[in-house]
Amino acid sequence: MLHRLLPALLAAALLPVAAVAAQTAETPQAGREYAVIEPAQTIAPASGRVEVAEVFAYTCIHCARFEPVLKAWKARQPEHVQVVAVPMAFGGVAEAYARAYYAAEAMGVLDRTHQALFDAVHVQQRQFRSAEDIAAFVAEQGVDKATFLSTMNSFAVSAKIARAKQVVPRWGVEGTPSVVVAGKYRVLGGARGGFEGILDTVDFLIAREHAAGGG
Repeated sequence: MLHRLLPALLAAALLPVAAVAAQTAETPQAGREYAVIEPAQTIAPASGRVEVAEVFAYTCIHCARFEPVLKAWKARQPEHVQVVAVPMAFGGVAEAYARAYYAAEAMGVLDRTHQALFDAVHVQQRQFRSAEDIAAFVAEQGVDKATFLSTMNSFAVSAKIARAKQVVPRWGVEGTPSVVVAGKYRVLGGARGGFEGILDTVDFLIAREHAAGGG
């Protein structure tokens, strides 16, 4: 009788182990799906909200492809989640693109310029070599060129550029798009399978931070 019971008893004993192993495989892990940032640092903190920062570049094709996925995800987020875009501002015309983002944000015209710039670069294959070129394109979207150029060079935009240049390297960002949650966790792209996998990890980290009182 005992030799008949042993297989059943062993199977029952192994079930919790198997369940734990499956849960561990599915749960995002530090060093695999995300990296821990020390010390933590947010870029635009808002009391009681969990910051989700996307570091992007208009010239990055992966950012262009990520944009509609991120936009749909963002529309589903509760009030305690604060999603911010952080344009890469290092090297050549990259700073002009970053200034264009912040200028459009300041003027309240991102709905006219943001996707349009992605499309211009990656669909229309247009090349912008200076702030003047970008401002001329933005003018095609119905935005006053002189005002836009002035805003690109304003103190407020320059302060945001300086802040981005300070914080992004501290996050350890080396490529775009990159997502940082609460200034504490940098999501490792591709670990869970494409953009949706990245956002699954972001959801997990938001829930963790919110439960800990971080938003």
